[in-house]
Amino acid sequence: MIFTSQIFLFWFLPLVLGLYYLTPKSWRSLLLTLTSYVFYGWWRVDFVLLMLLSTMLDFYAGMRIGRLGDELNAAGADAARAAALAQRRKRWLLFSVVANLGLLGYFKYFNFGVDSFNALVANFGVEPLEWPAIVLPVGISFYTFQTMSYSIDVYRGHARPLERIVDFACYVALFPQLVAGPIVRYQTLADQLVERSHTFEKFARGAFLFQLGFLKKLLVADSVASVADQAFGLAAPTLAEAWLGSIAYTLQIYFDFSGYSDMAIGLGLLFGFEFPINFDSPYKSTSITEFWRRWHISLSTWLRDYLYIPLGGNKRGPARTYLNLAATMLLGGLWHGAAWTFVAWGAYQGAWLAFERWMGKRSLYGFLPRLGQVLVTMVIVIVGWVFFRATSLDQAFTVLGAMCGAGAASPGYLSVDVAPLSRVMLVAAPLIALFLPNSQQLADAGSALARIATAASFPVAVCHLFFVSYSPFLYFQF
Repeated sequence: MIFTSQIFLFWFLPLVLGLYYLTPKSWRSLLLTLTSYVFYGWWRVDFVLLMLLSTMLDFYAGMRIGRLGDELNAAGADAARAAALAQRRKRWLLFSVVANLGLLGYFKYFNFGVDSFNALVANFGVEPLEWPAIVLPVGISFYTFQTMSYSIDVYRGHARPLERIVDFACYVALFPQLVAGPIVRYQTLADQLVERSHTFEKFARGAFLFQLGFLKKLLVADSVASVADQAFGLAAPTLAEAWLGSIAYTLQIYFDFSGYSDMAIGLGLLFGFEFPINFDSPYKSTSITEFWRRWHISLSTWLRDYLYIPLGGNKRGPARTYLNLAATMLLGGLWHGAAWTFVAWGAYQGAWLAFERWMGKRSLYGFLPRLGQVLVTMVIVIVGWVFFRATSLDQAFTVLGAMCGAGAASPGYLSVDVAPLSRVMLVAAPLIALFLPNSQQLADAGSALARIATAASFPVAVCHLFFVSYSPFLYFQF
């Protein structure tokens, strides 16, 4: 089930909202958990069983870590007992991390490993390894990172473990952000899982953000998606076609993913939850370092706090800092997908971050006016998105070559069919991303004009939904 589907809009969401507000507060977490399982199991019921396994493993690990922490605090001057308790706590944390990464690694990367192995041994005339393809559970990358943050936060003492498994199950399965984020850390929702407020202002803000995200997905992202798909489907794109497709995808991925995040945050508010923002006008950035402070904030801060800093961060000298940045972004790229294109994208981003750190957290083109810095940053980002969108490294380099003028000779016309709405959005979307307030700013401002315009446009987008084919969010594949 997806947010931009008729079954969700007209049946699931109204029914769940009605039941939620009719249910006593002490039972609401259970209701959200069960309805979230229905939402998630709409694709495949067995995926719910995997999520249940992950939930039970981490709930028990967090409970053991918390209890051992209490015993450690009570150990006092007994150094031997304190050391033994500390070691046991660390083992439970290791159990949680290994179990989560093991599940993620098997379901997400096993196919990639087998395919890469077969490609390697084929050069030596060795028979390929036969193995049945493993289906990737939707959203496993997101909820795995969330459950890991629970164990880590409890271990670090940043949060107390939950006493009721139903509250933790609600945290893991919460349908508004289950399949594509934001990645909500446990410490952010810990108190809200036990007690949360419900106000008219919060509900109205949630409805506004949901509608705004819906418009971004249906009218903007899906309109330019066909242009990107056609351009990247060409065997030998021209200079114009390569740039057109790359720019279209740059707009598609932003309005698709930020649209989902807006809808997720809005849905959370409808049920009383406050999720952190995931985008802060990333295409207004003046450097790649700034871009990563604004793009997919929940992932970039998760990687910073749970990977980059534990690796040593910037505390072990410049060379180690550059290495840590590169390693973090390389793994961040691999988190997005099991393919060499994502590895290349992560390496590309890591190289830029390390270079800008070497420059003193400044860009090479910092001398330009602000708009010039933004445009240069956008070109760097667009080049990176080519690796992200391409289905293979060969295709990525073909498109990049064409963008540099090494593609097919222009026949004087485009091989890409650009529909009227797509043409409008190819012009309007960059202006929206570069110059207008973002969703959170509009919600904070409480502008009556913005809310009326959004509410008036929402039925248009809903009607548009009846005439377009099924279009899942891009980040569902991660």
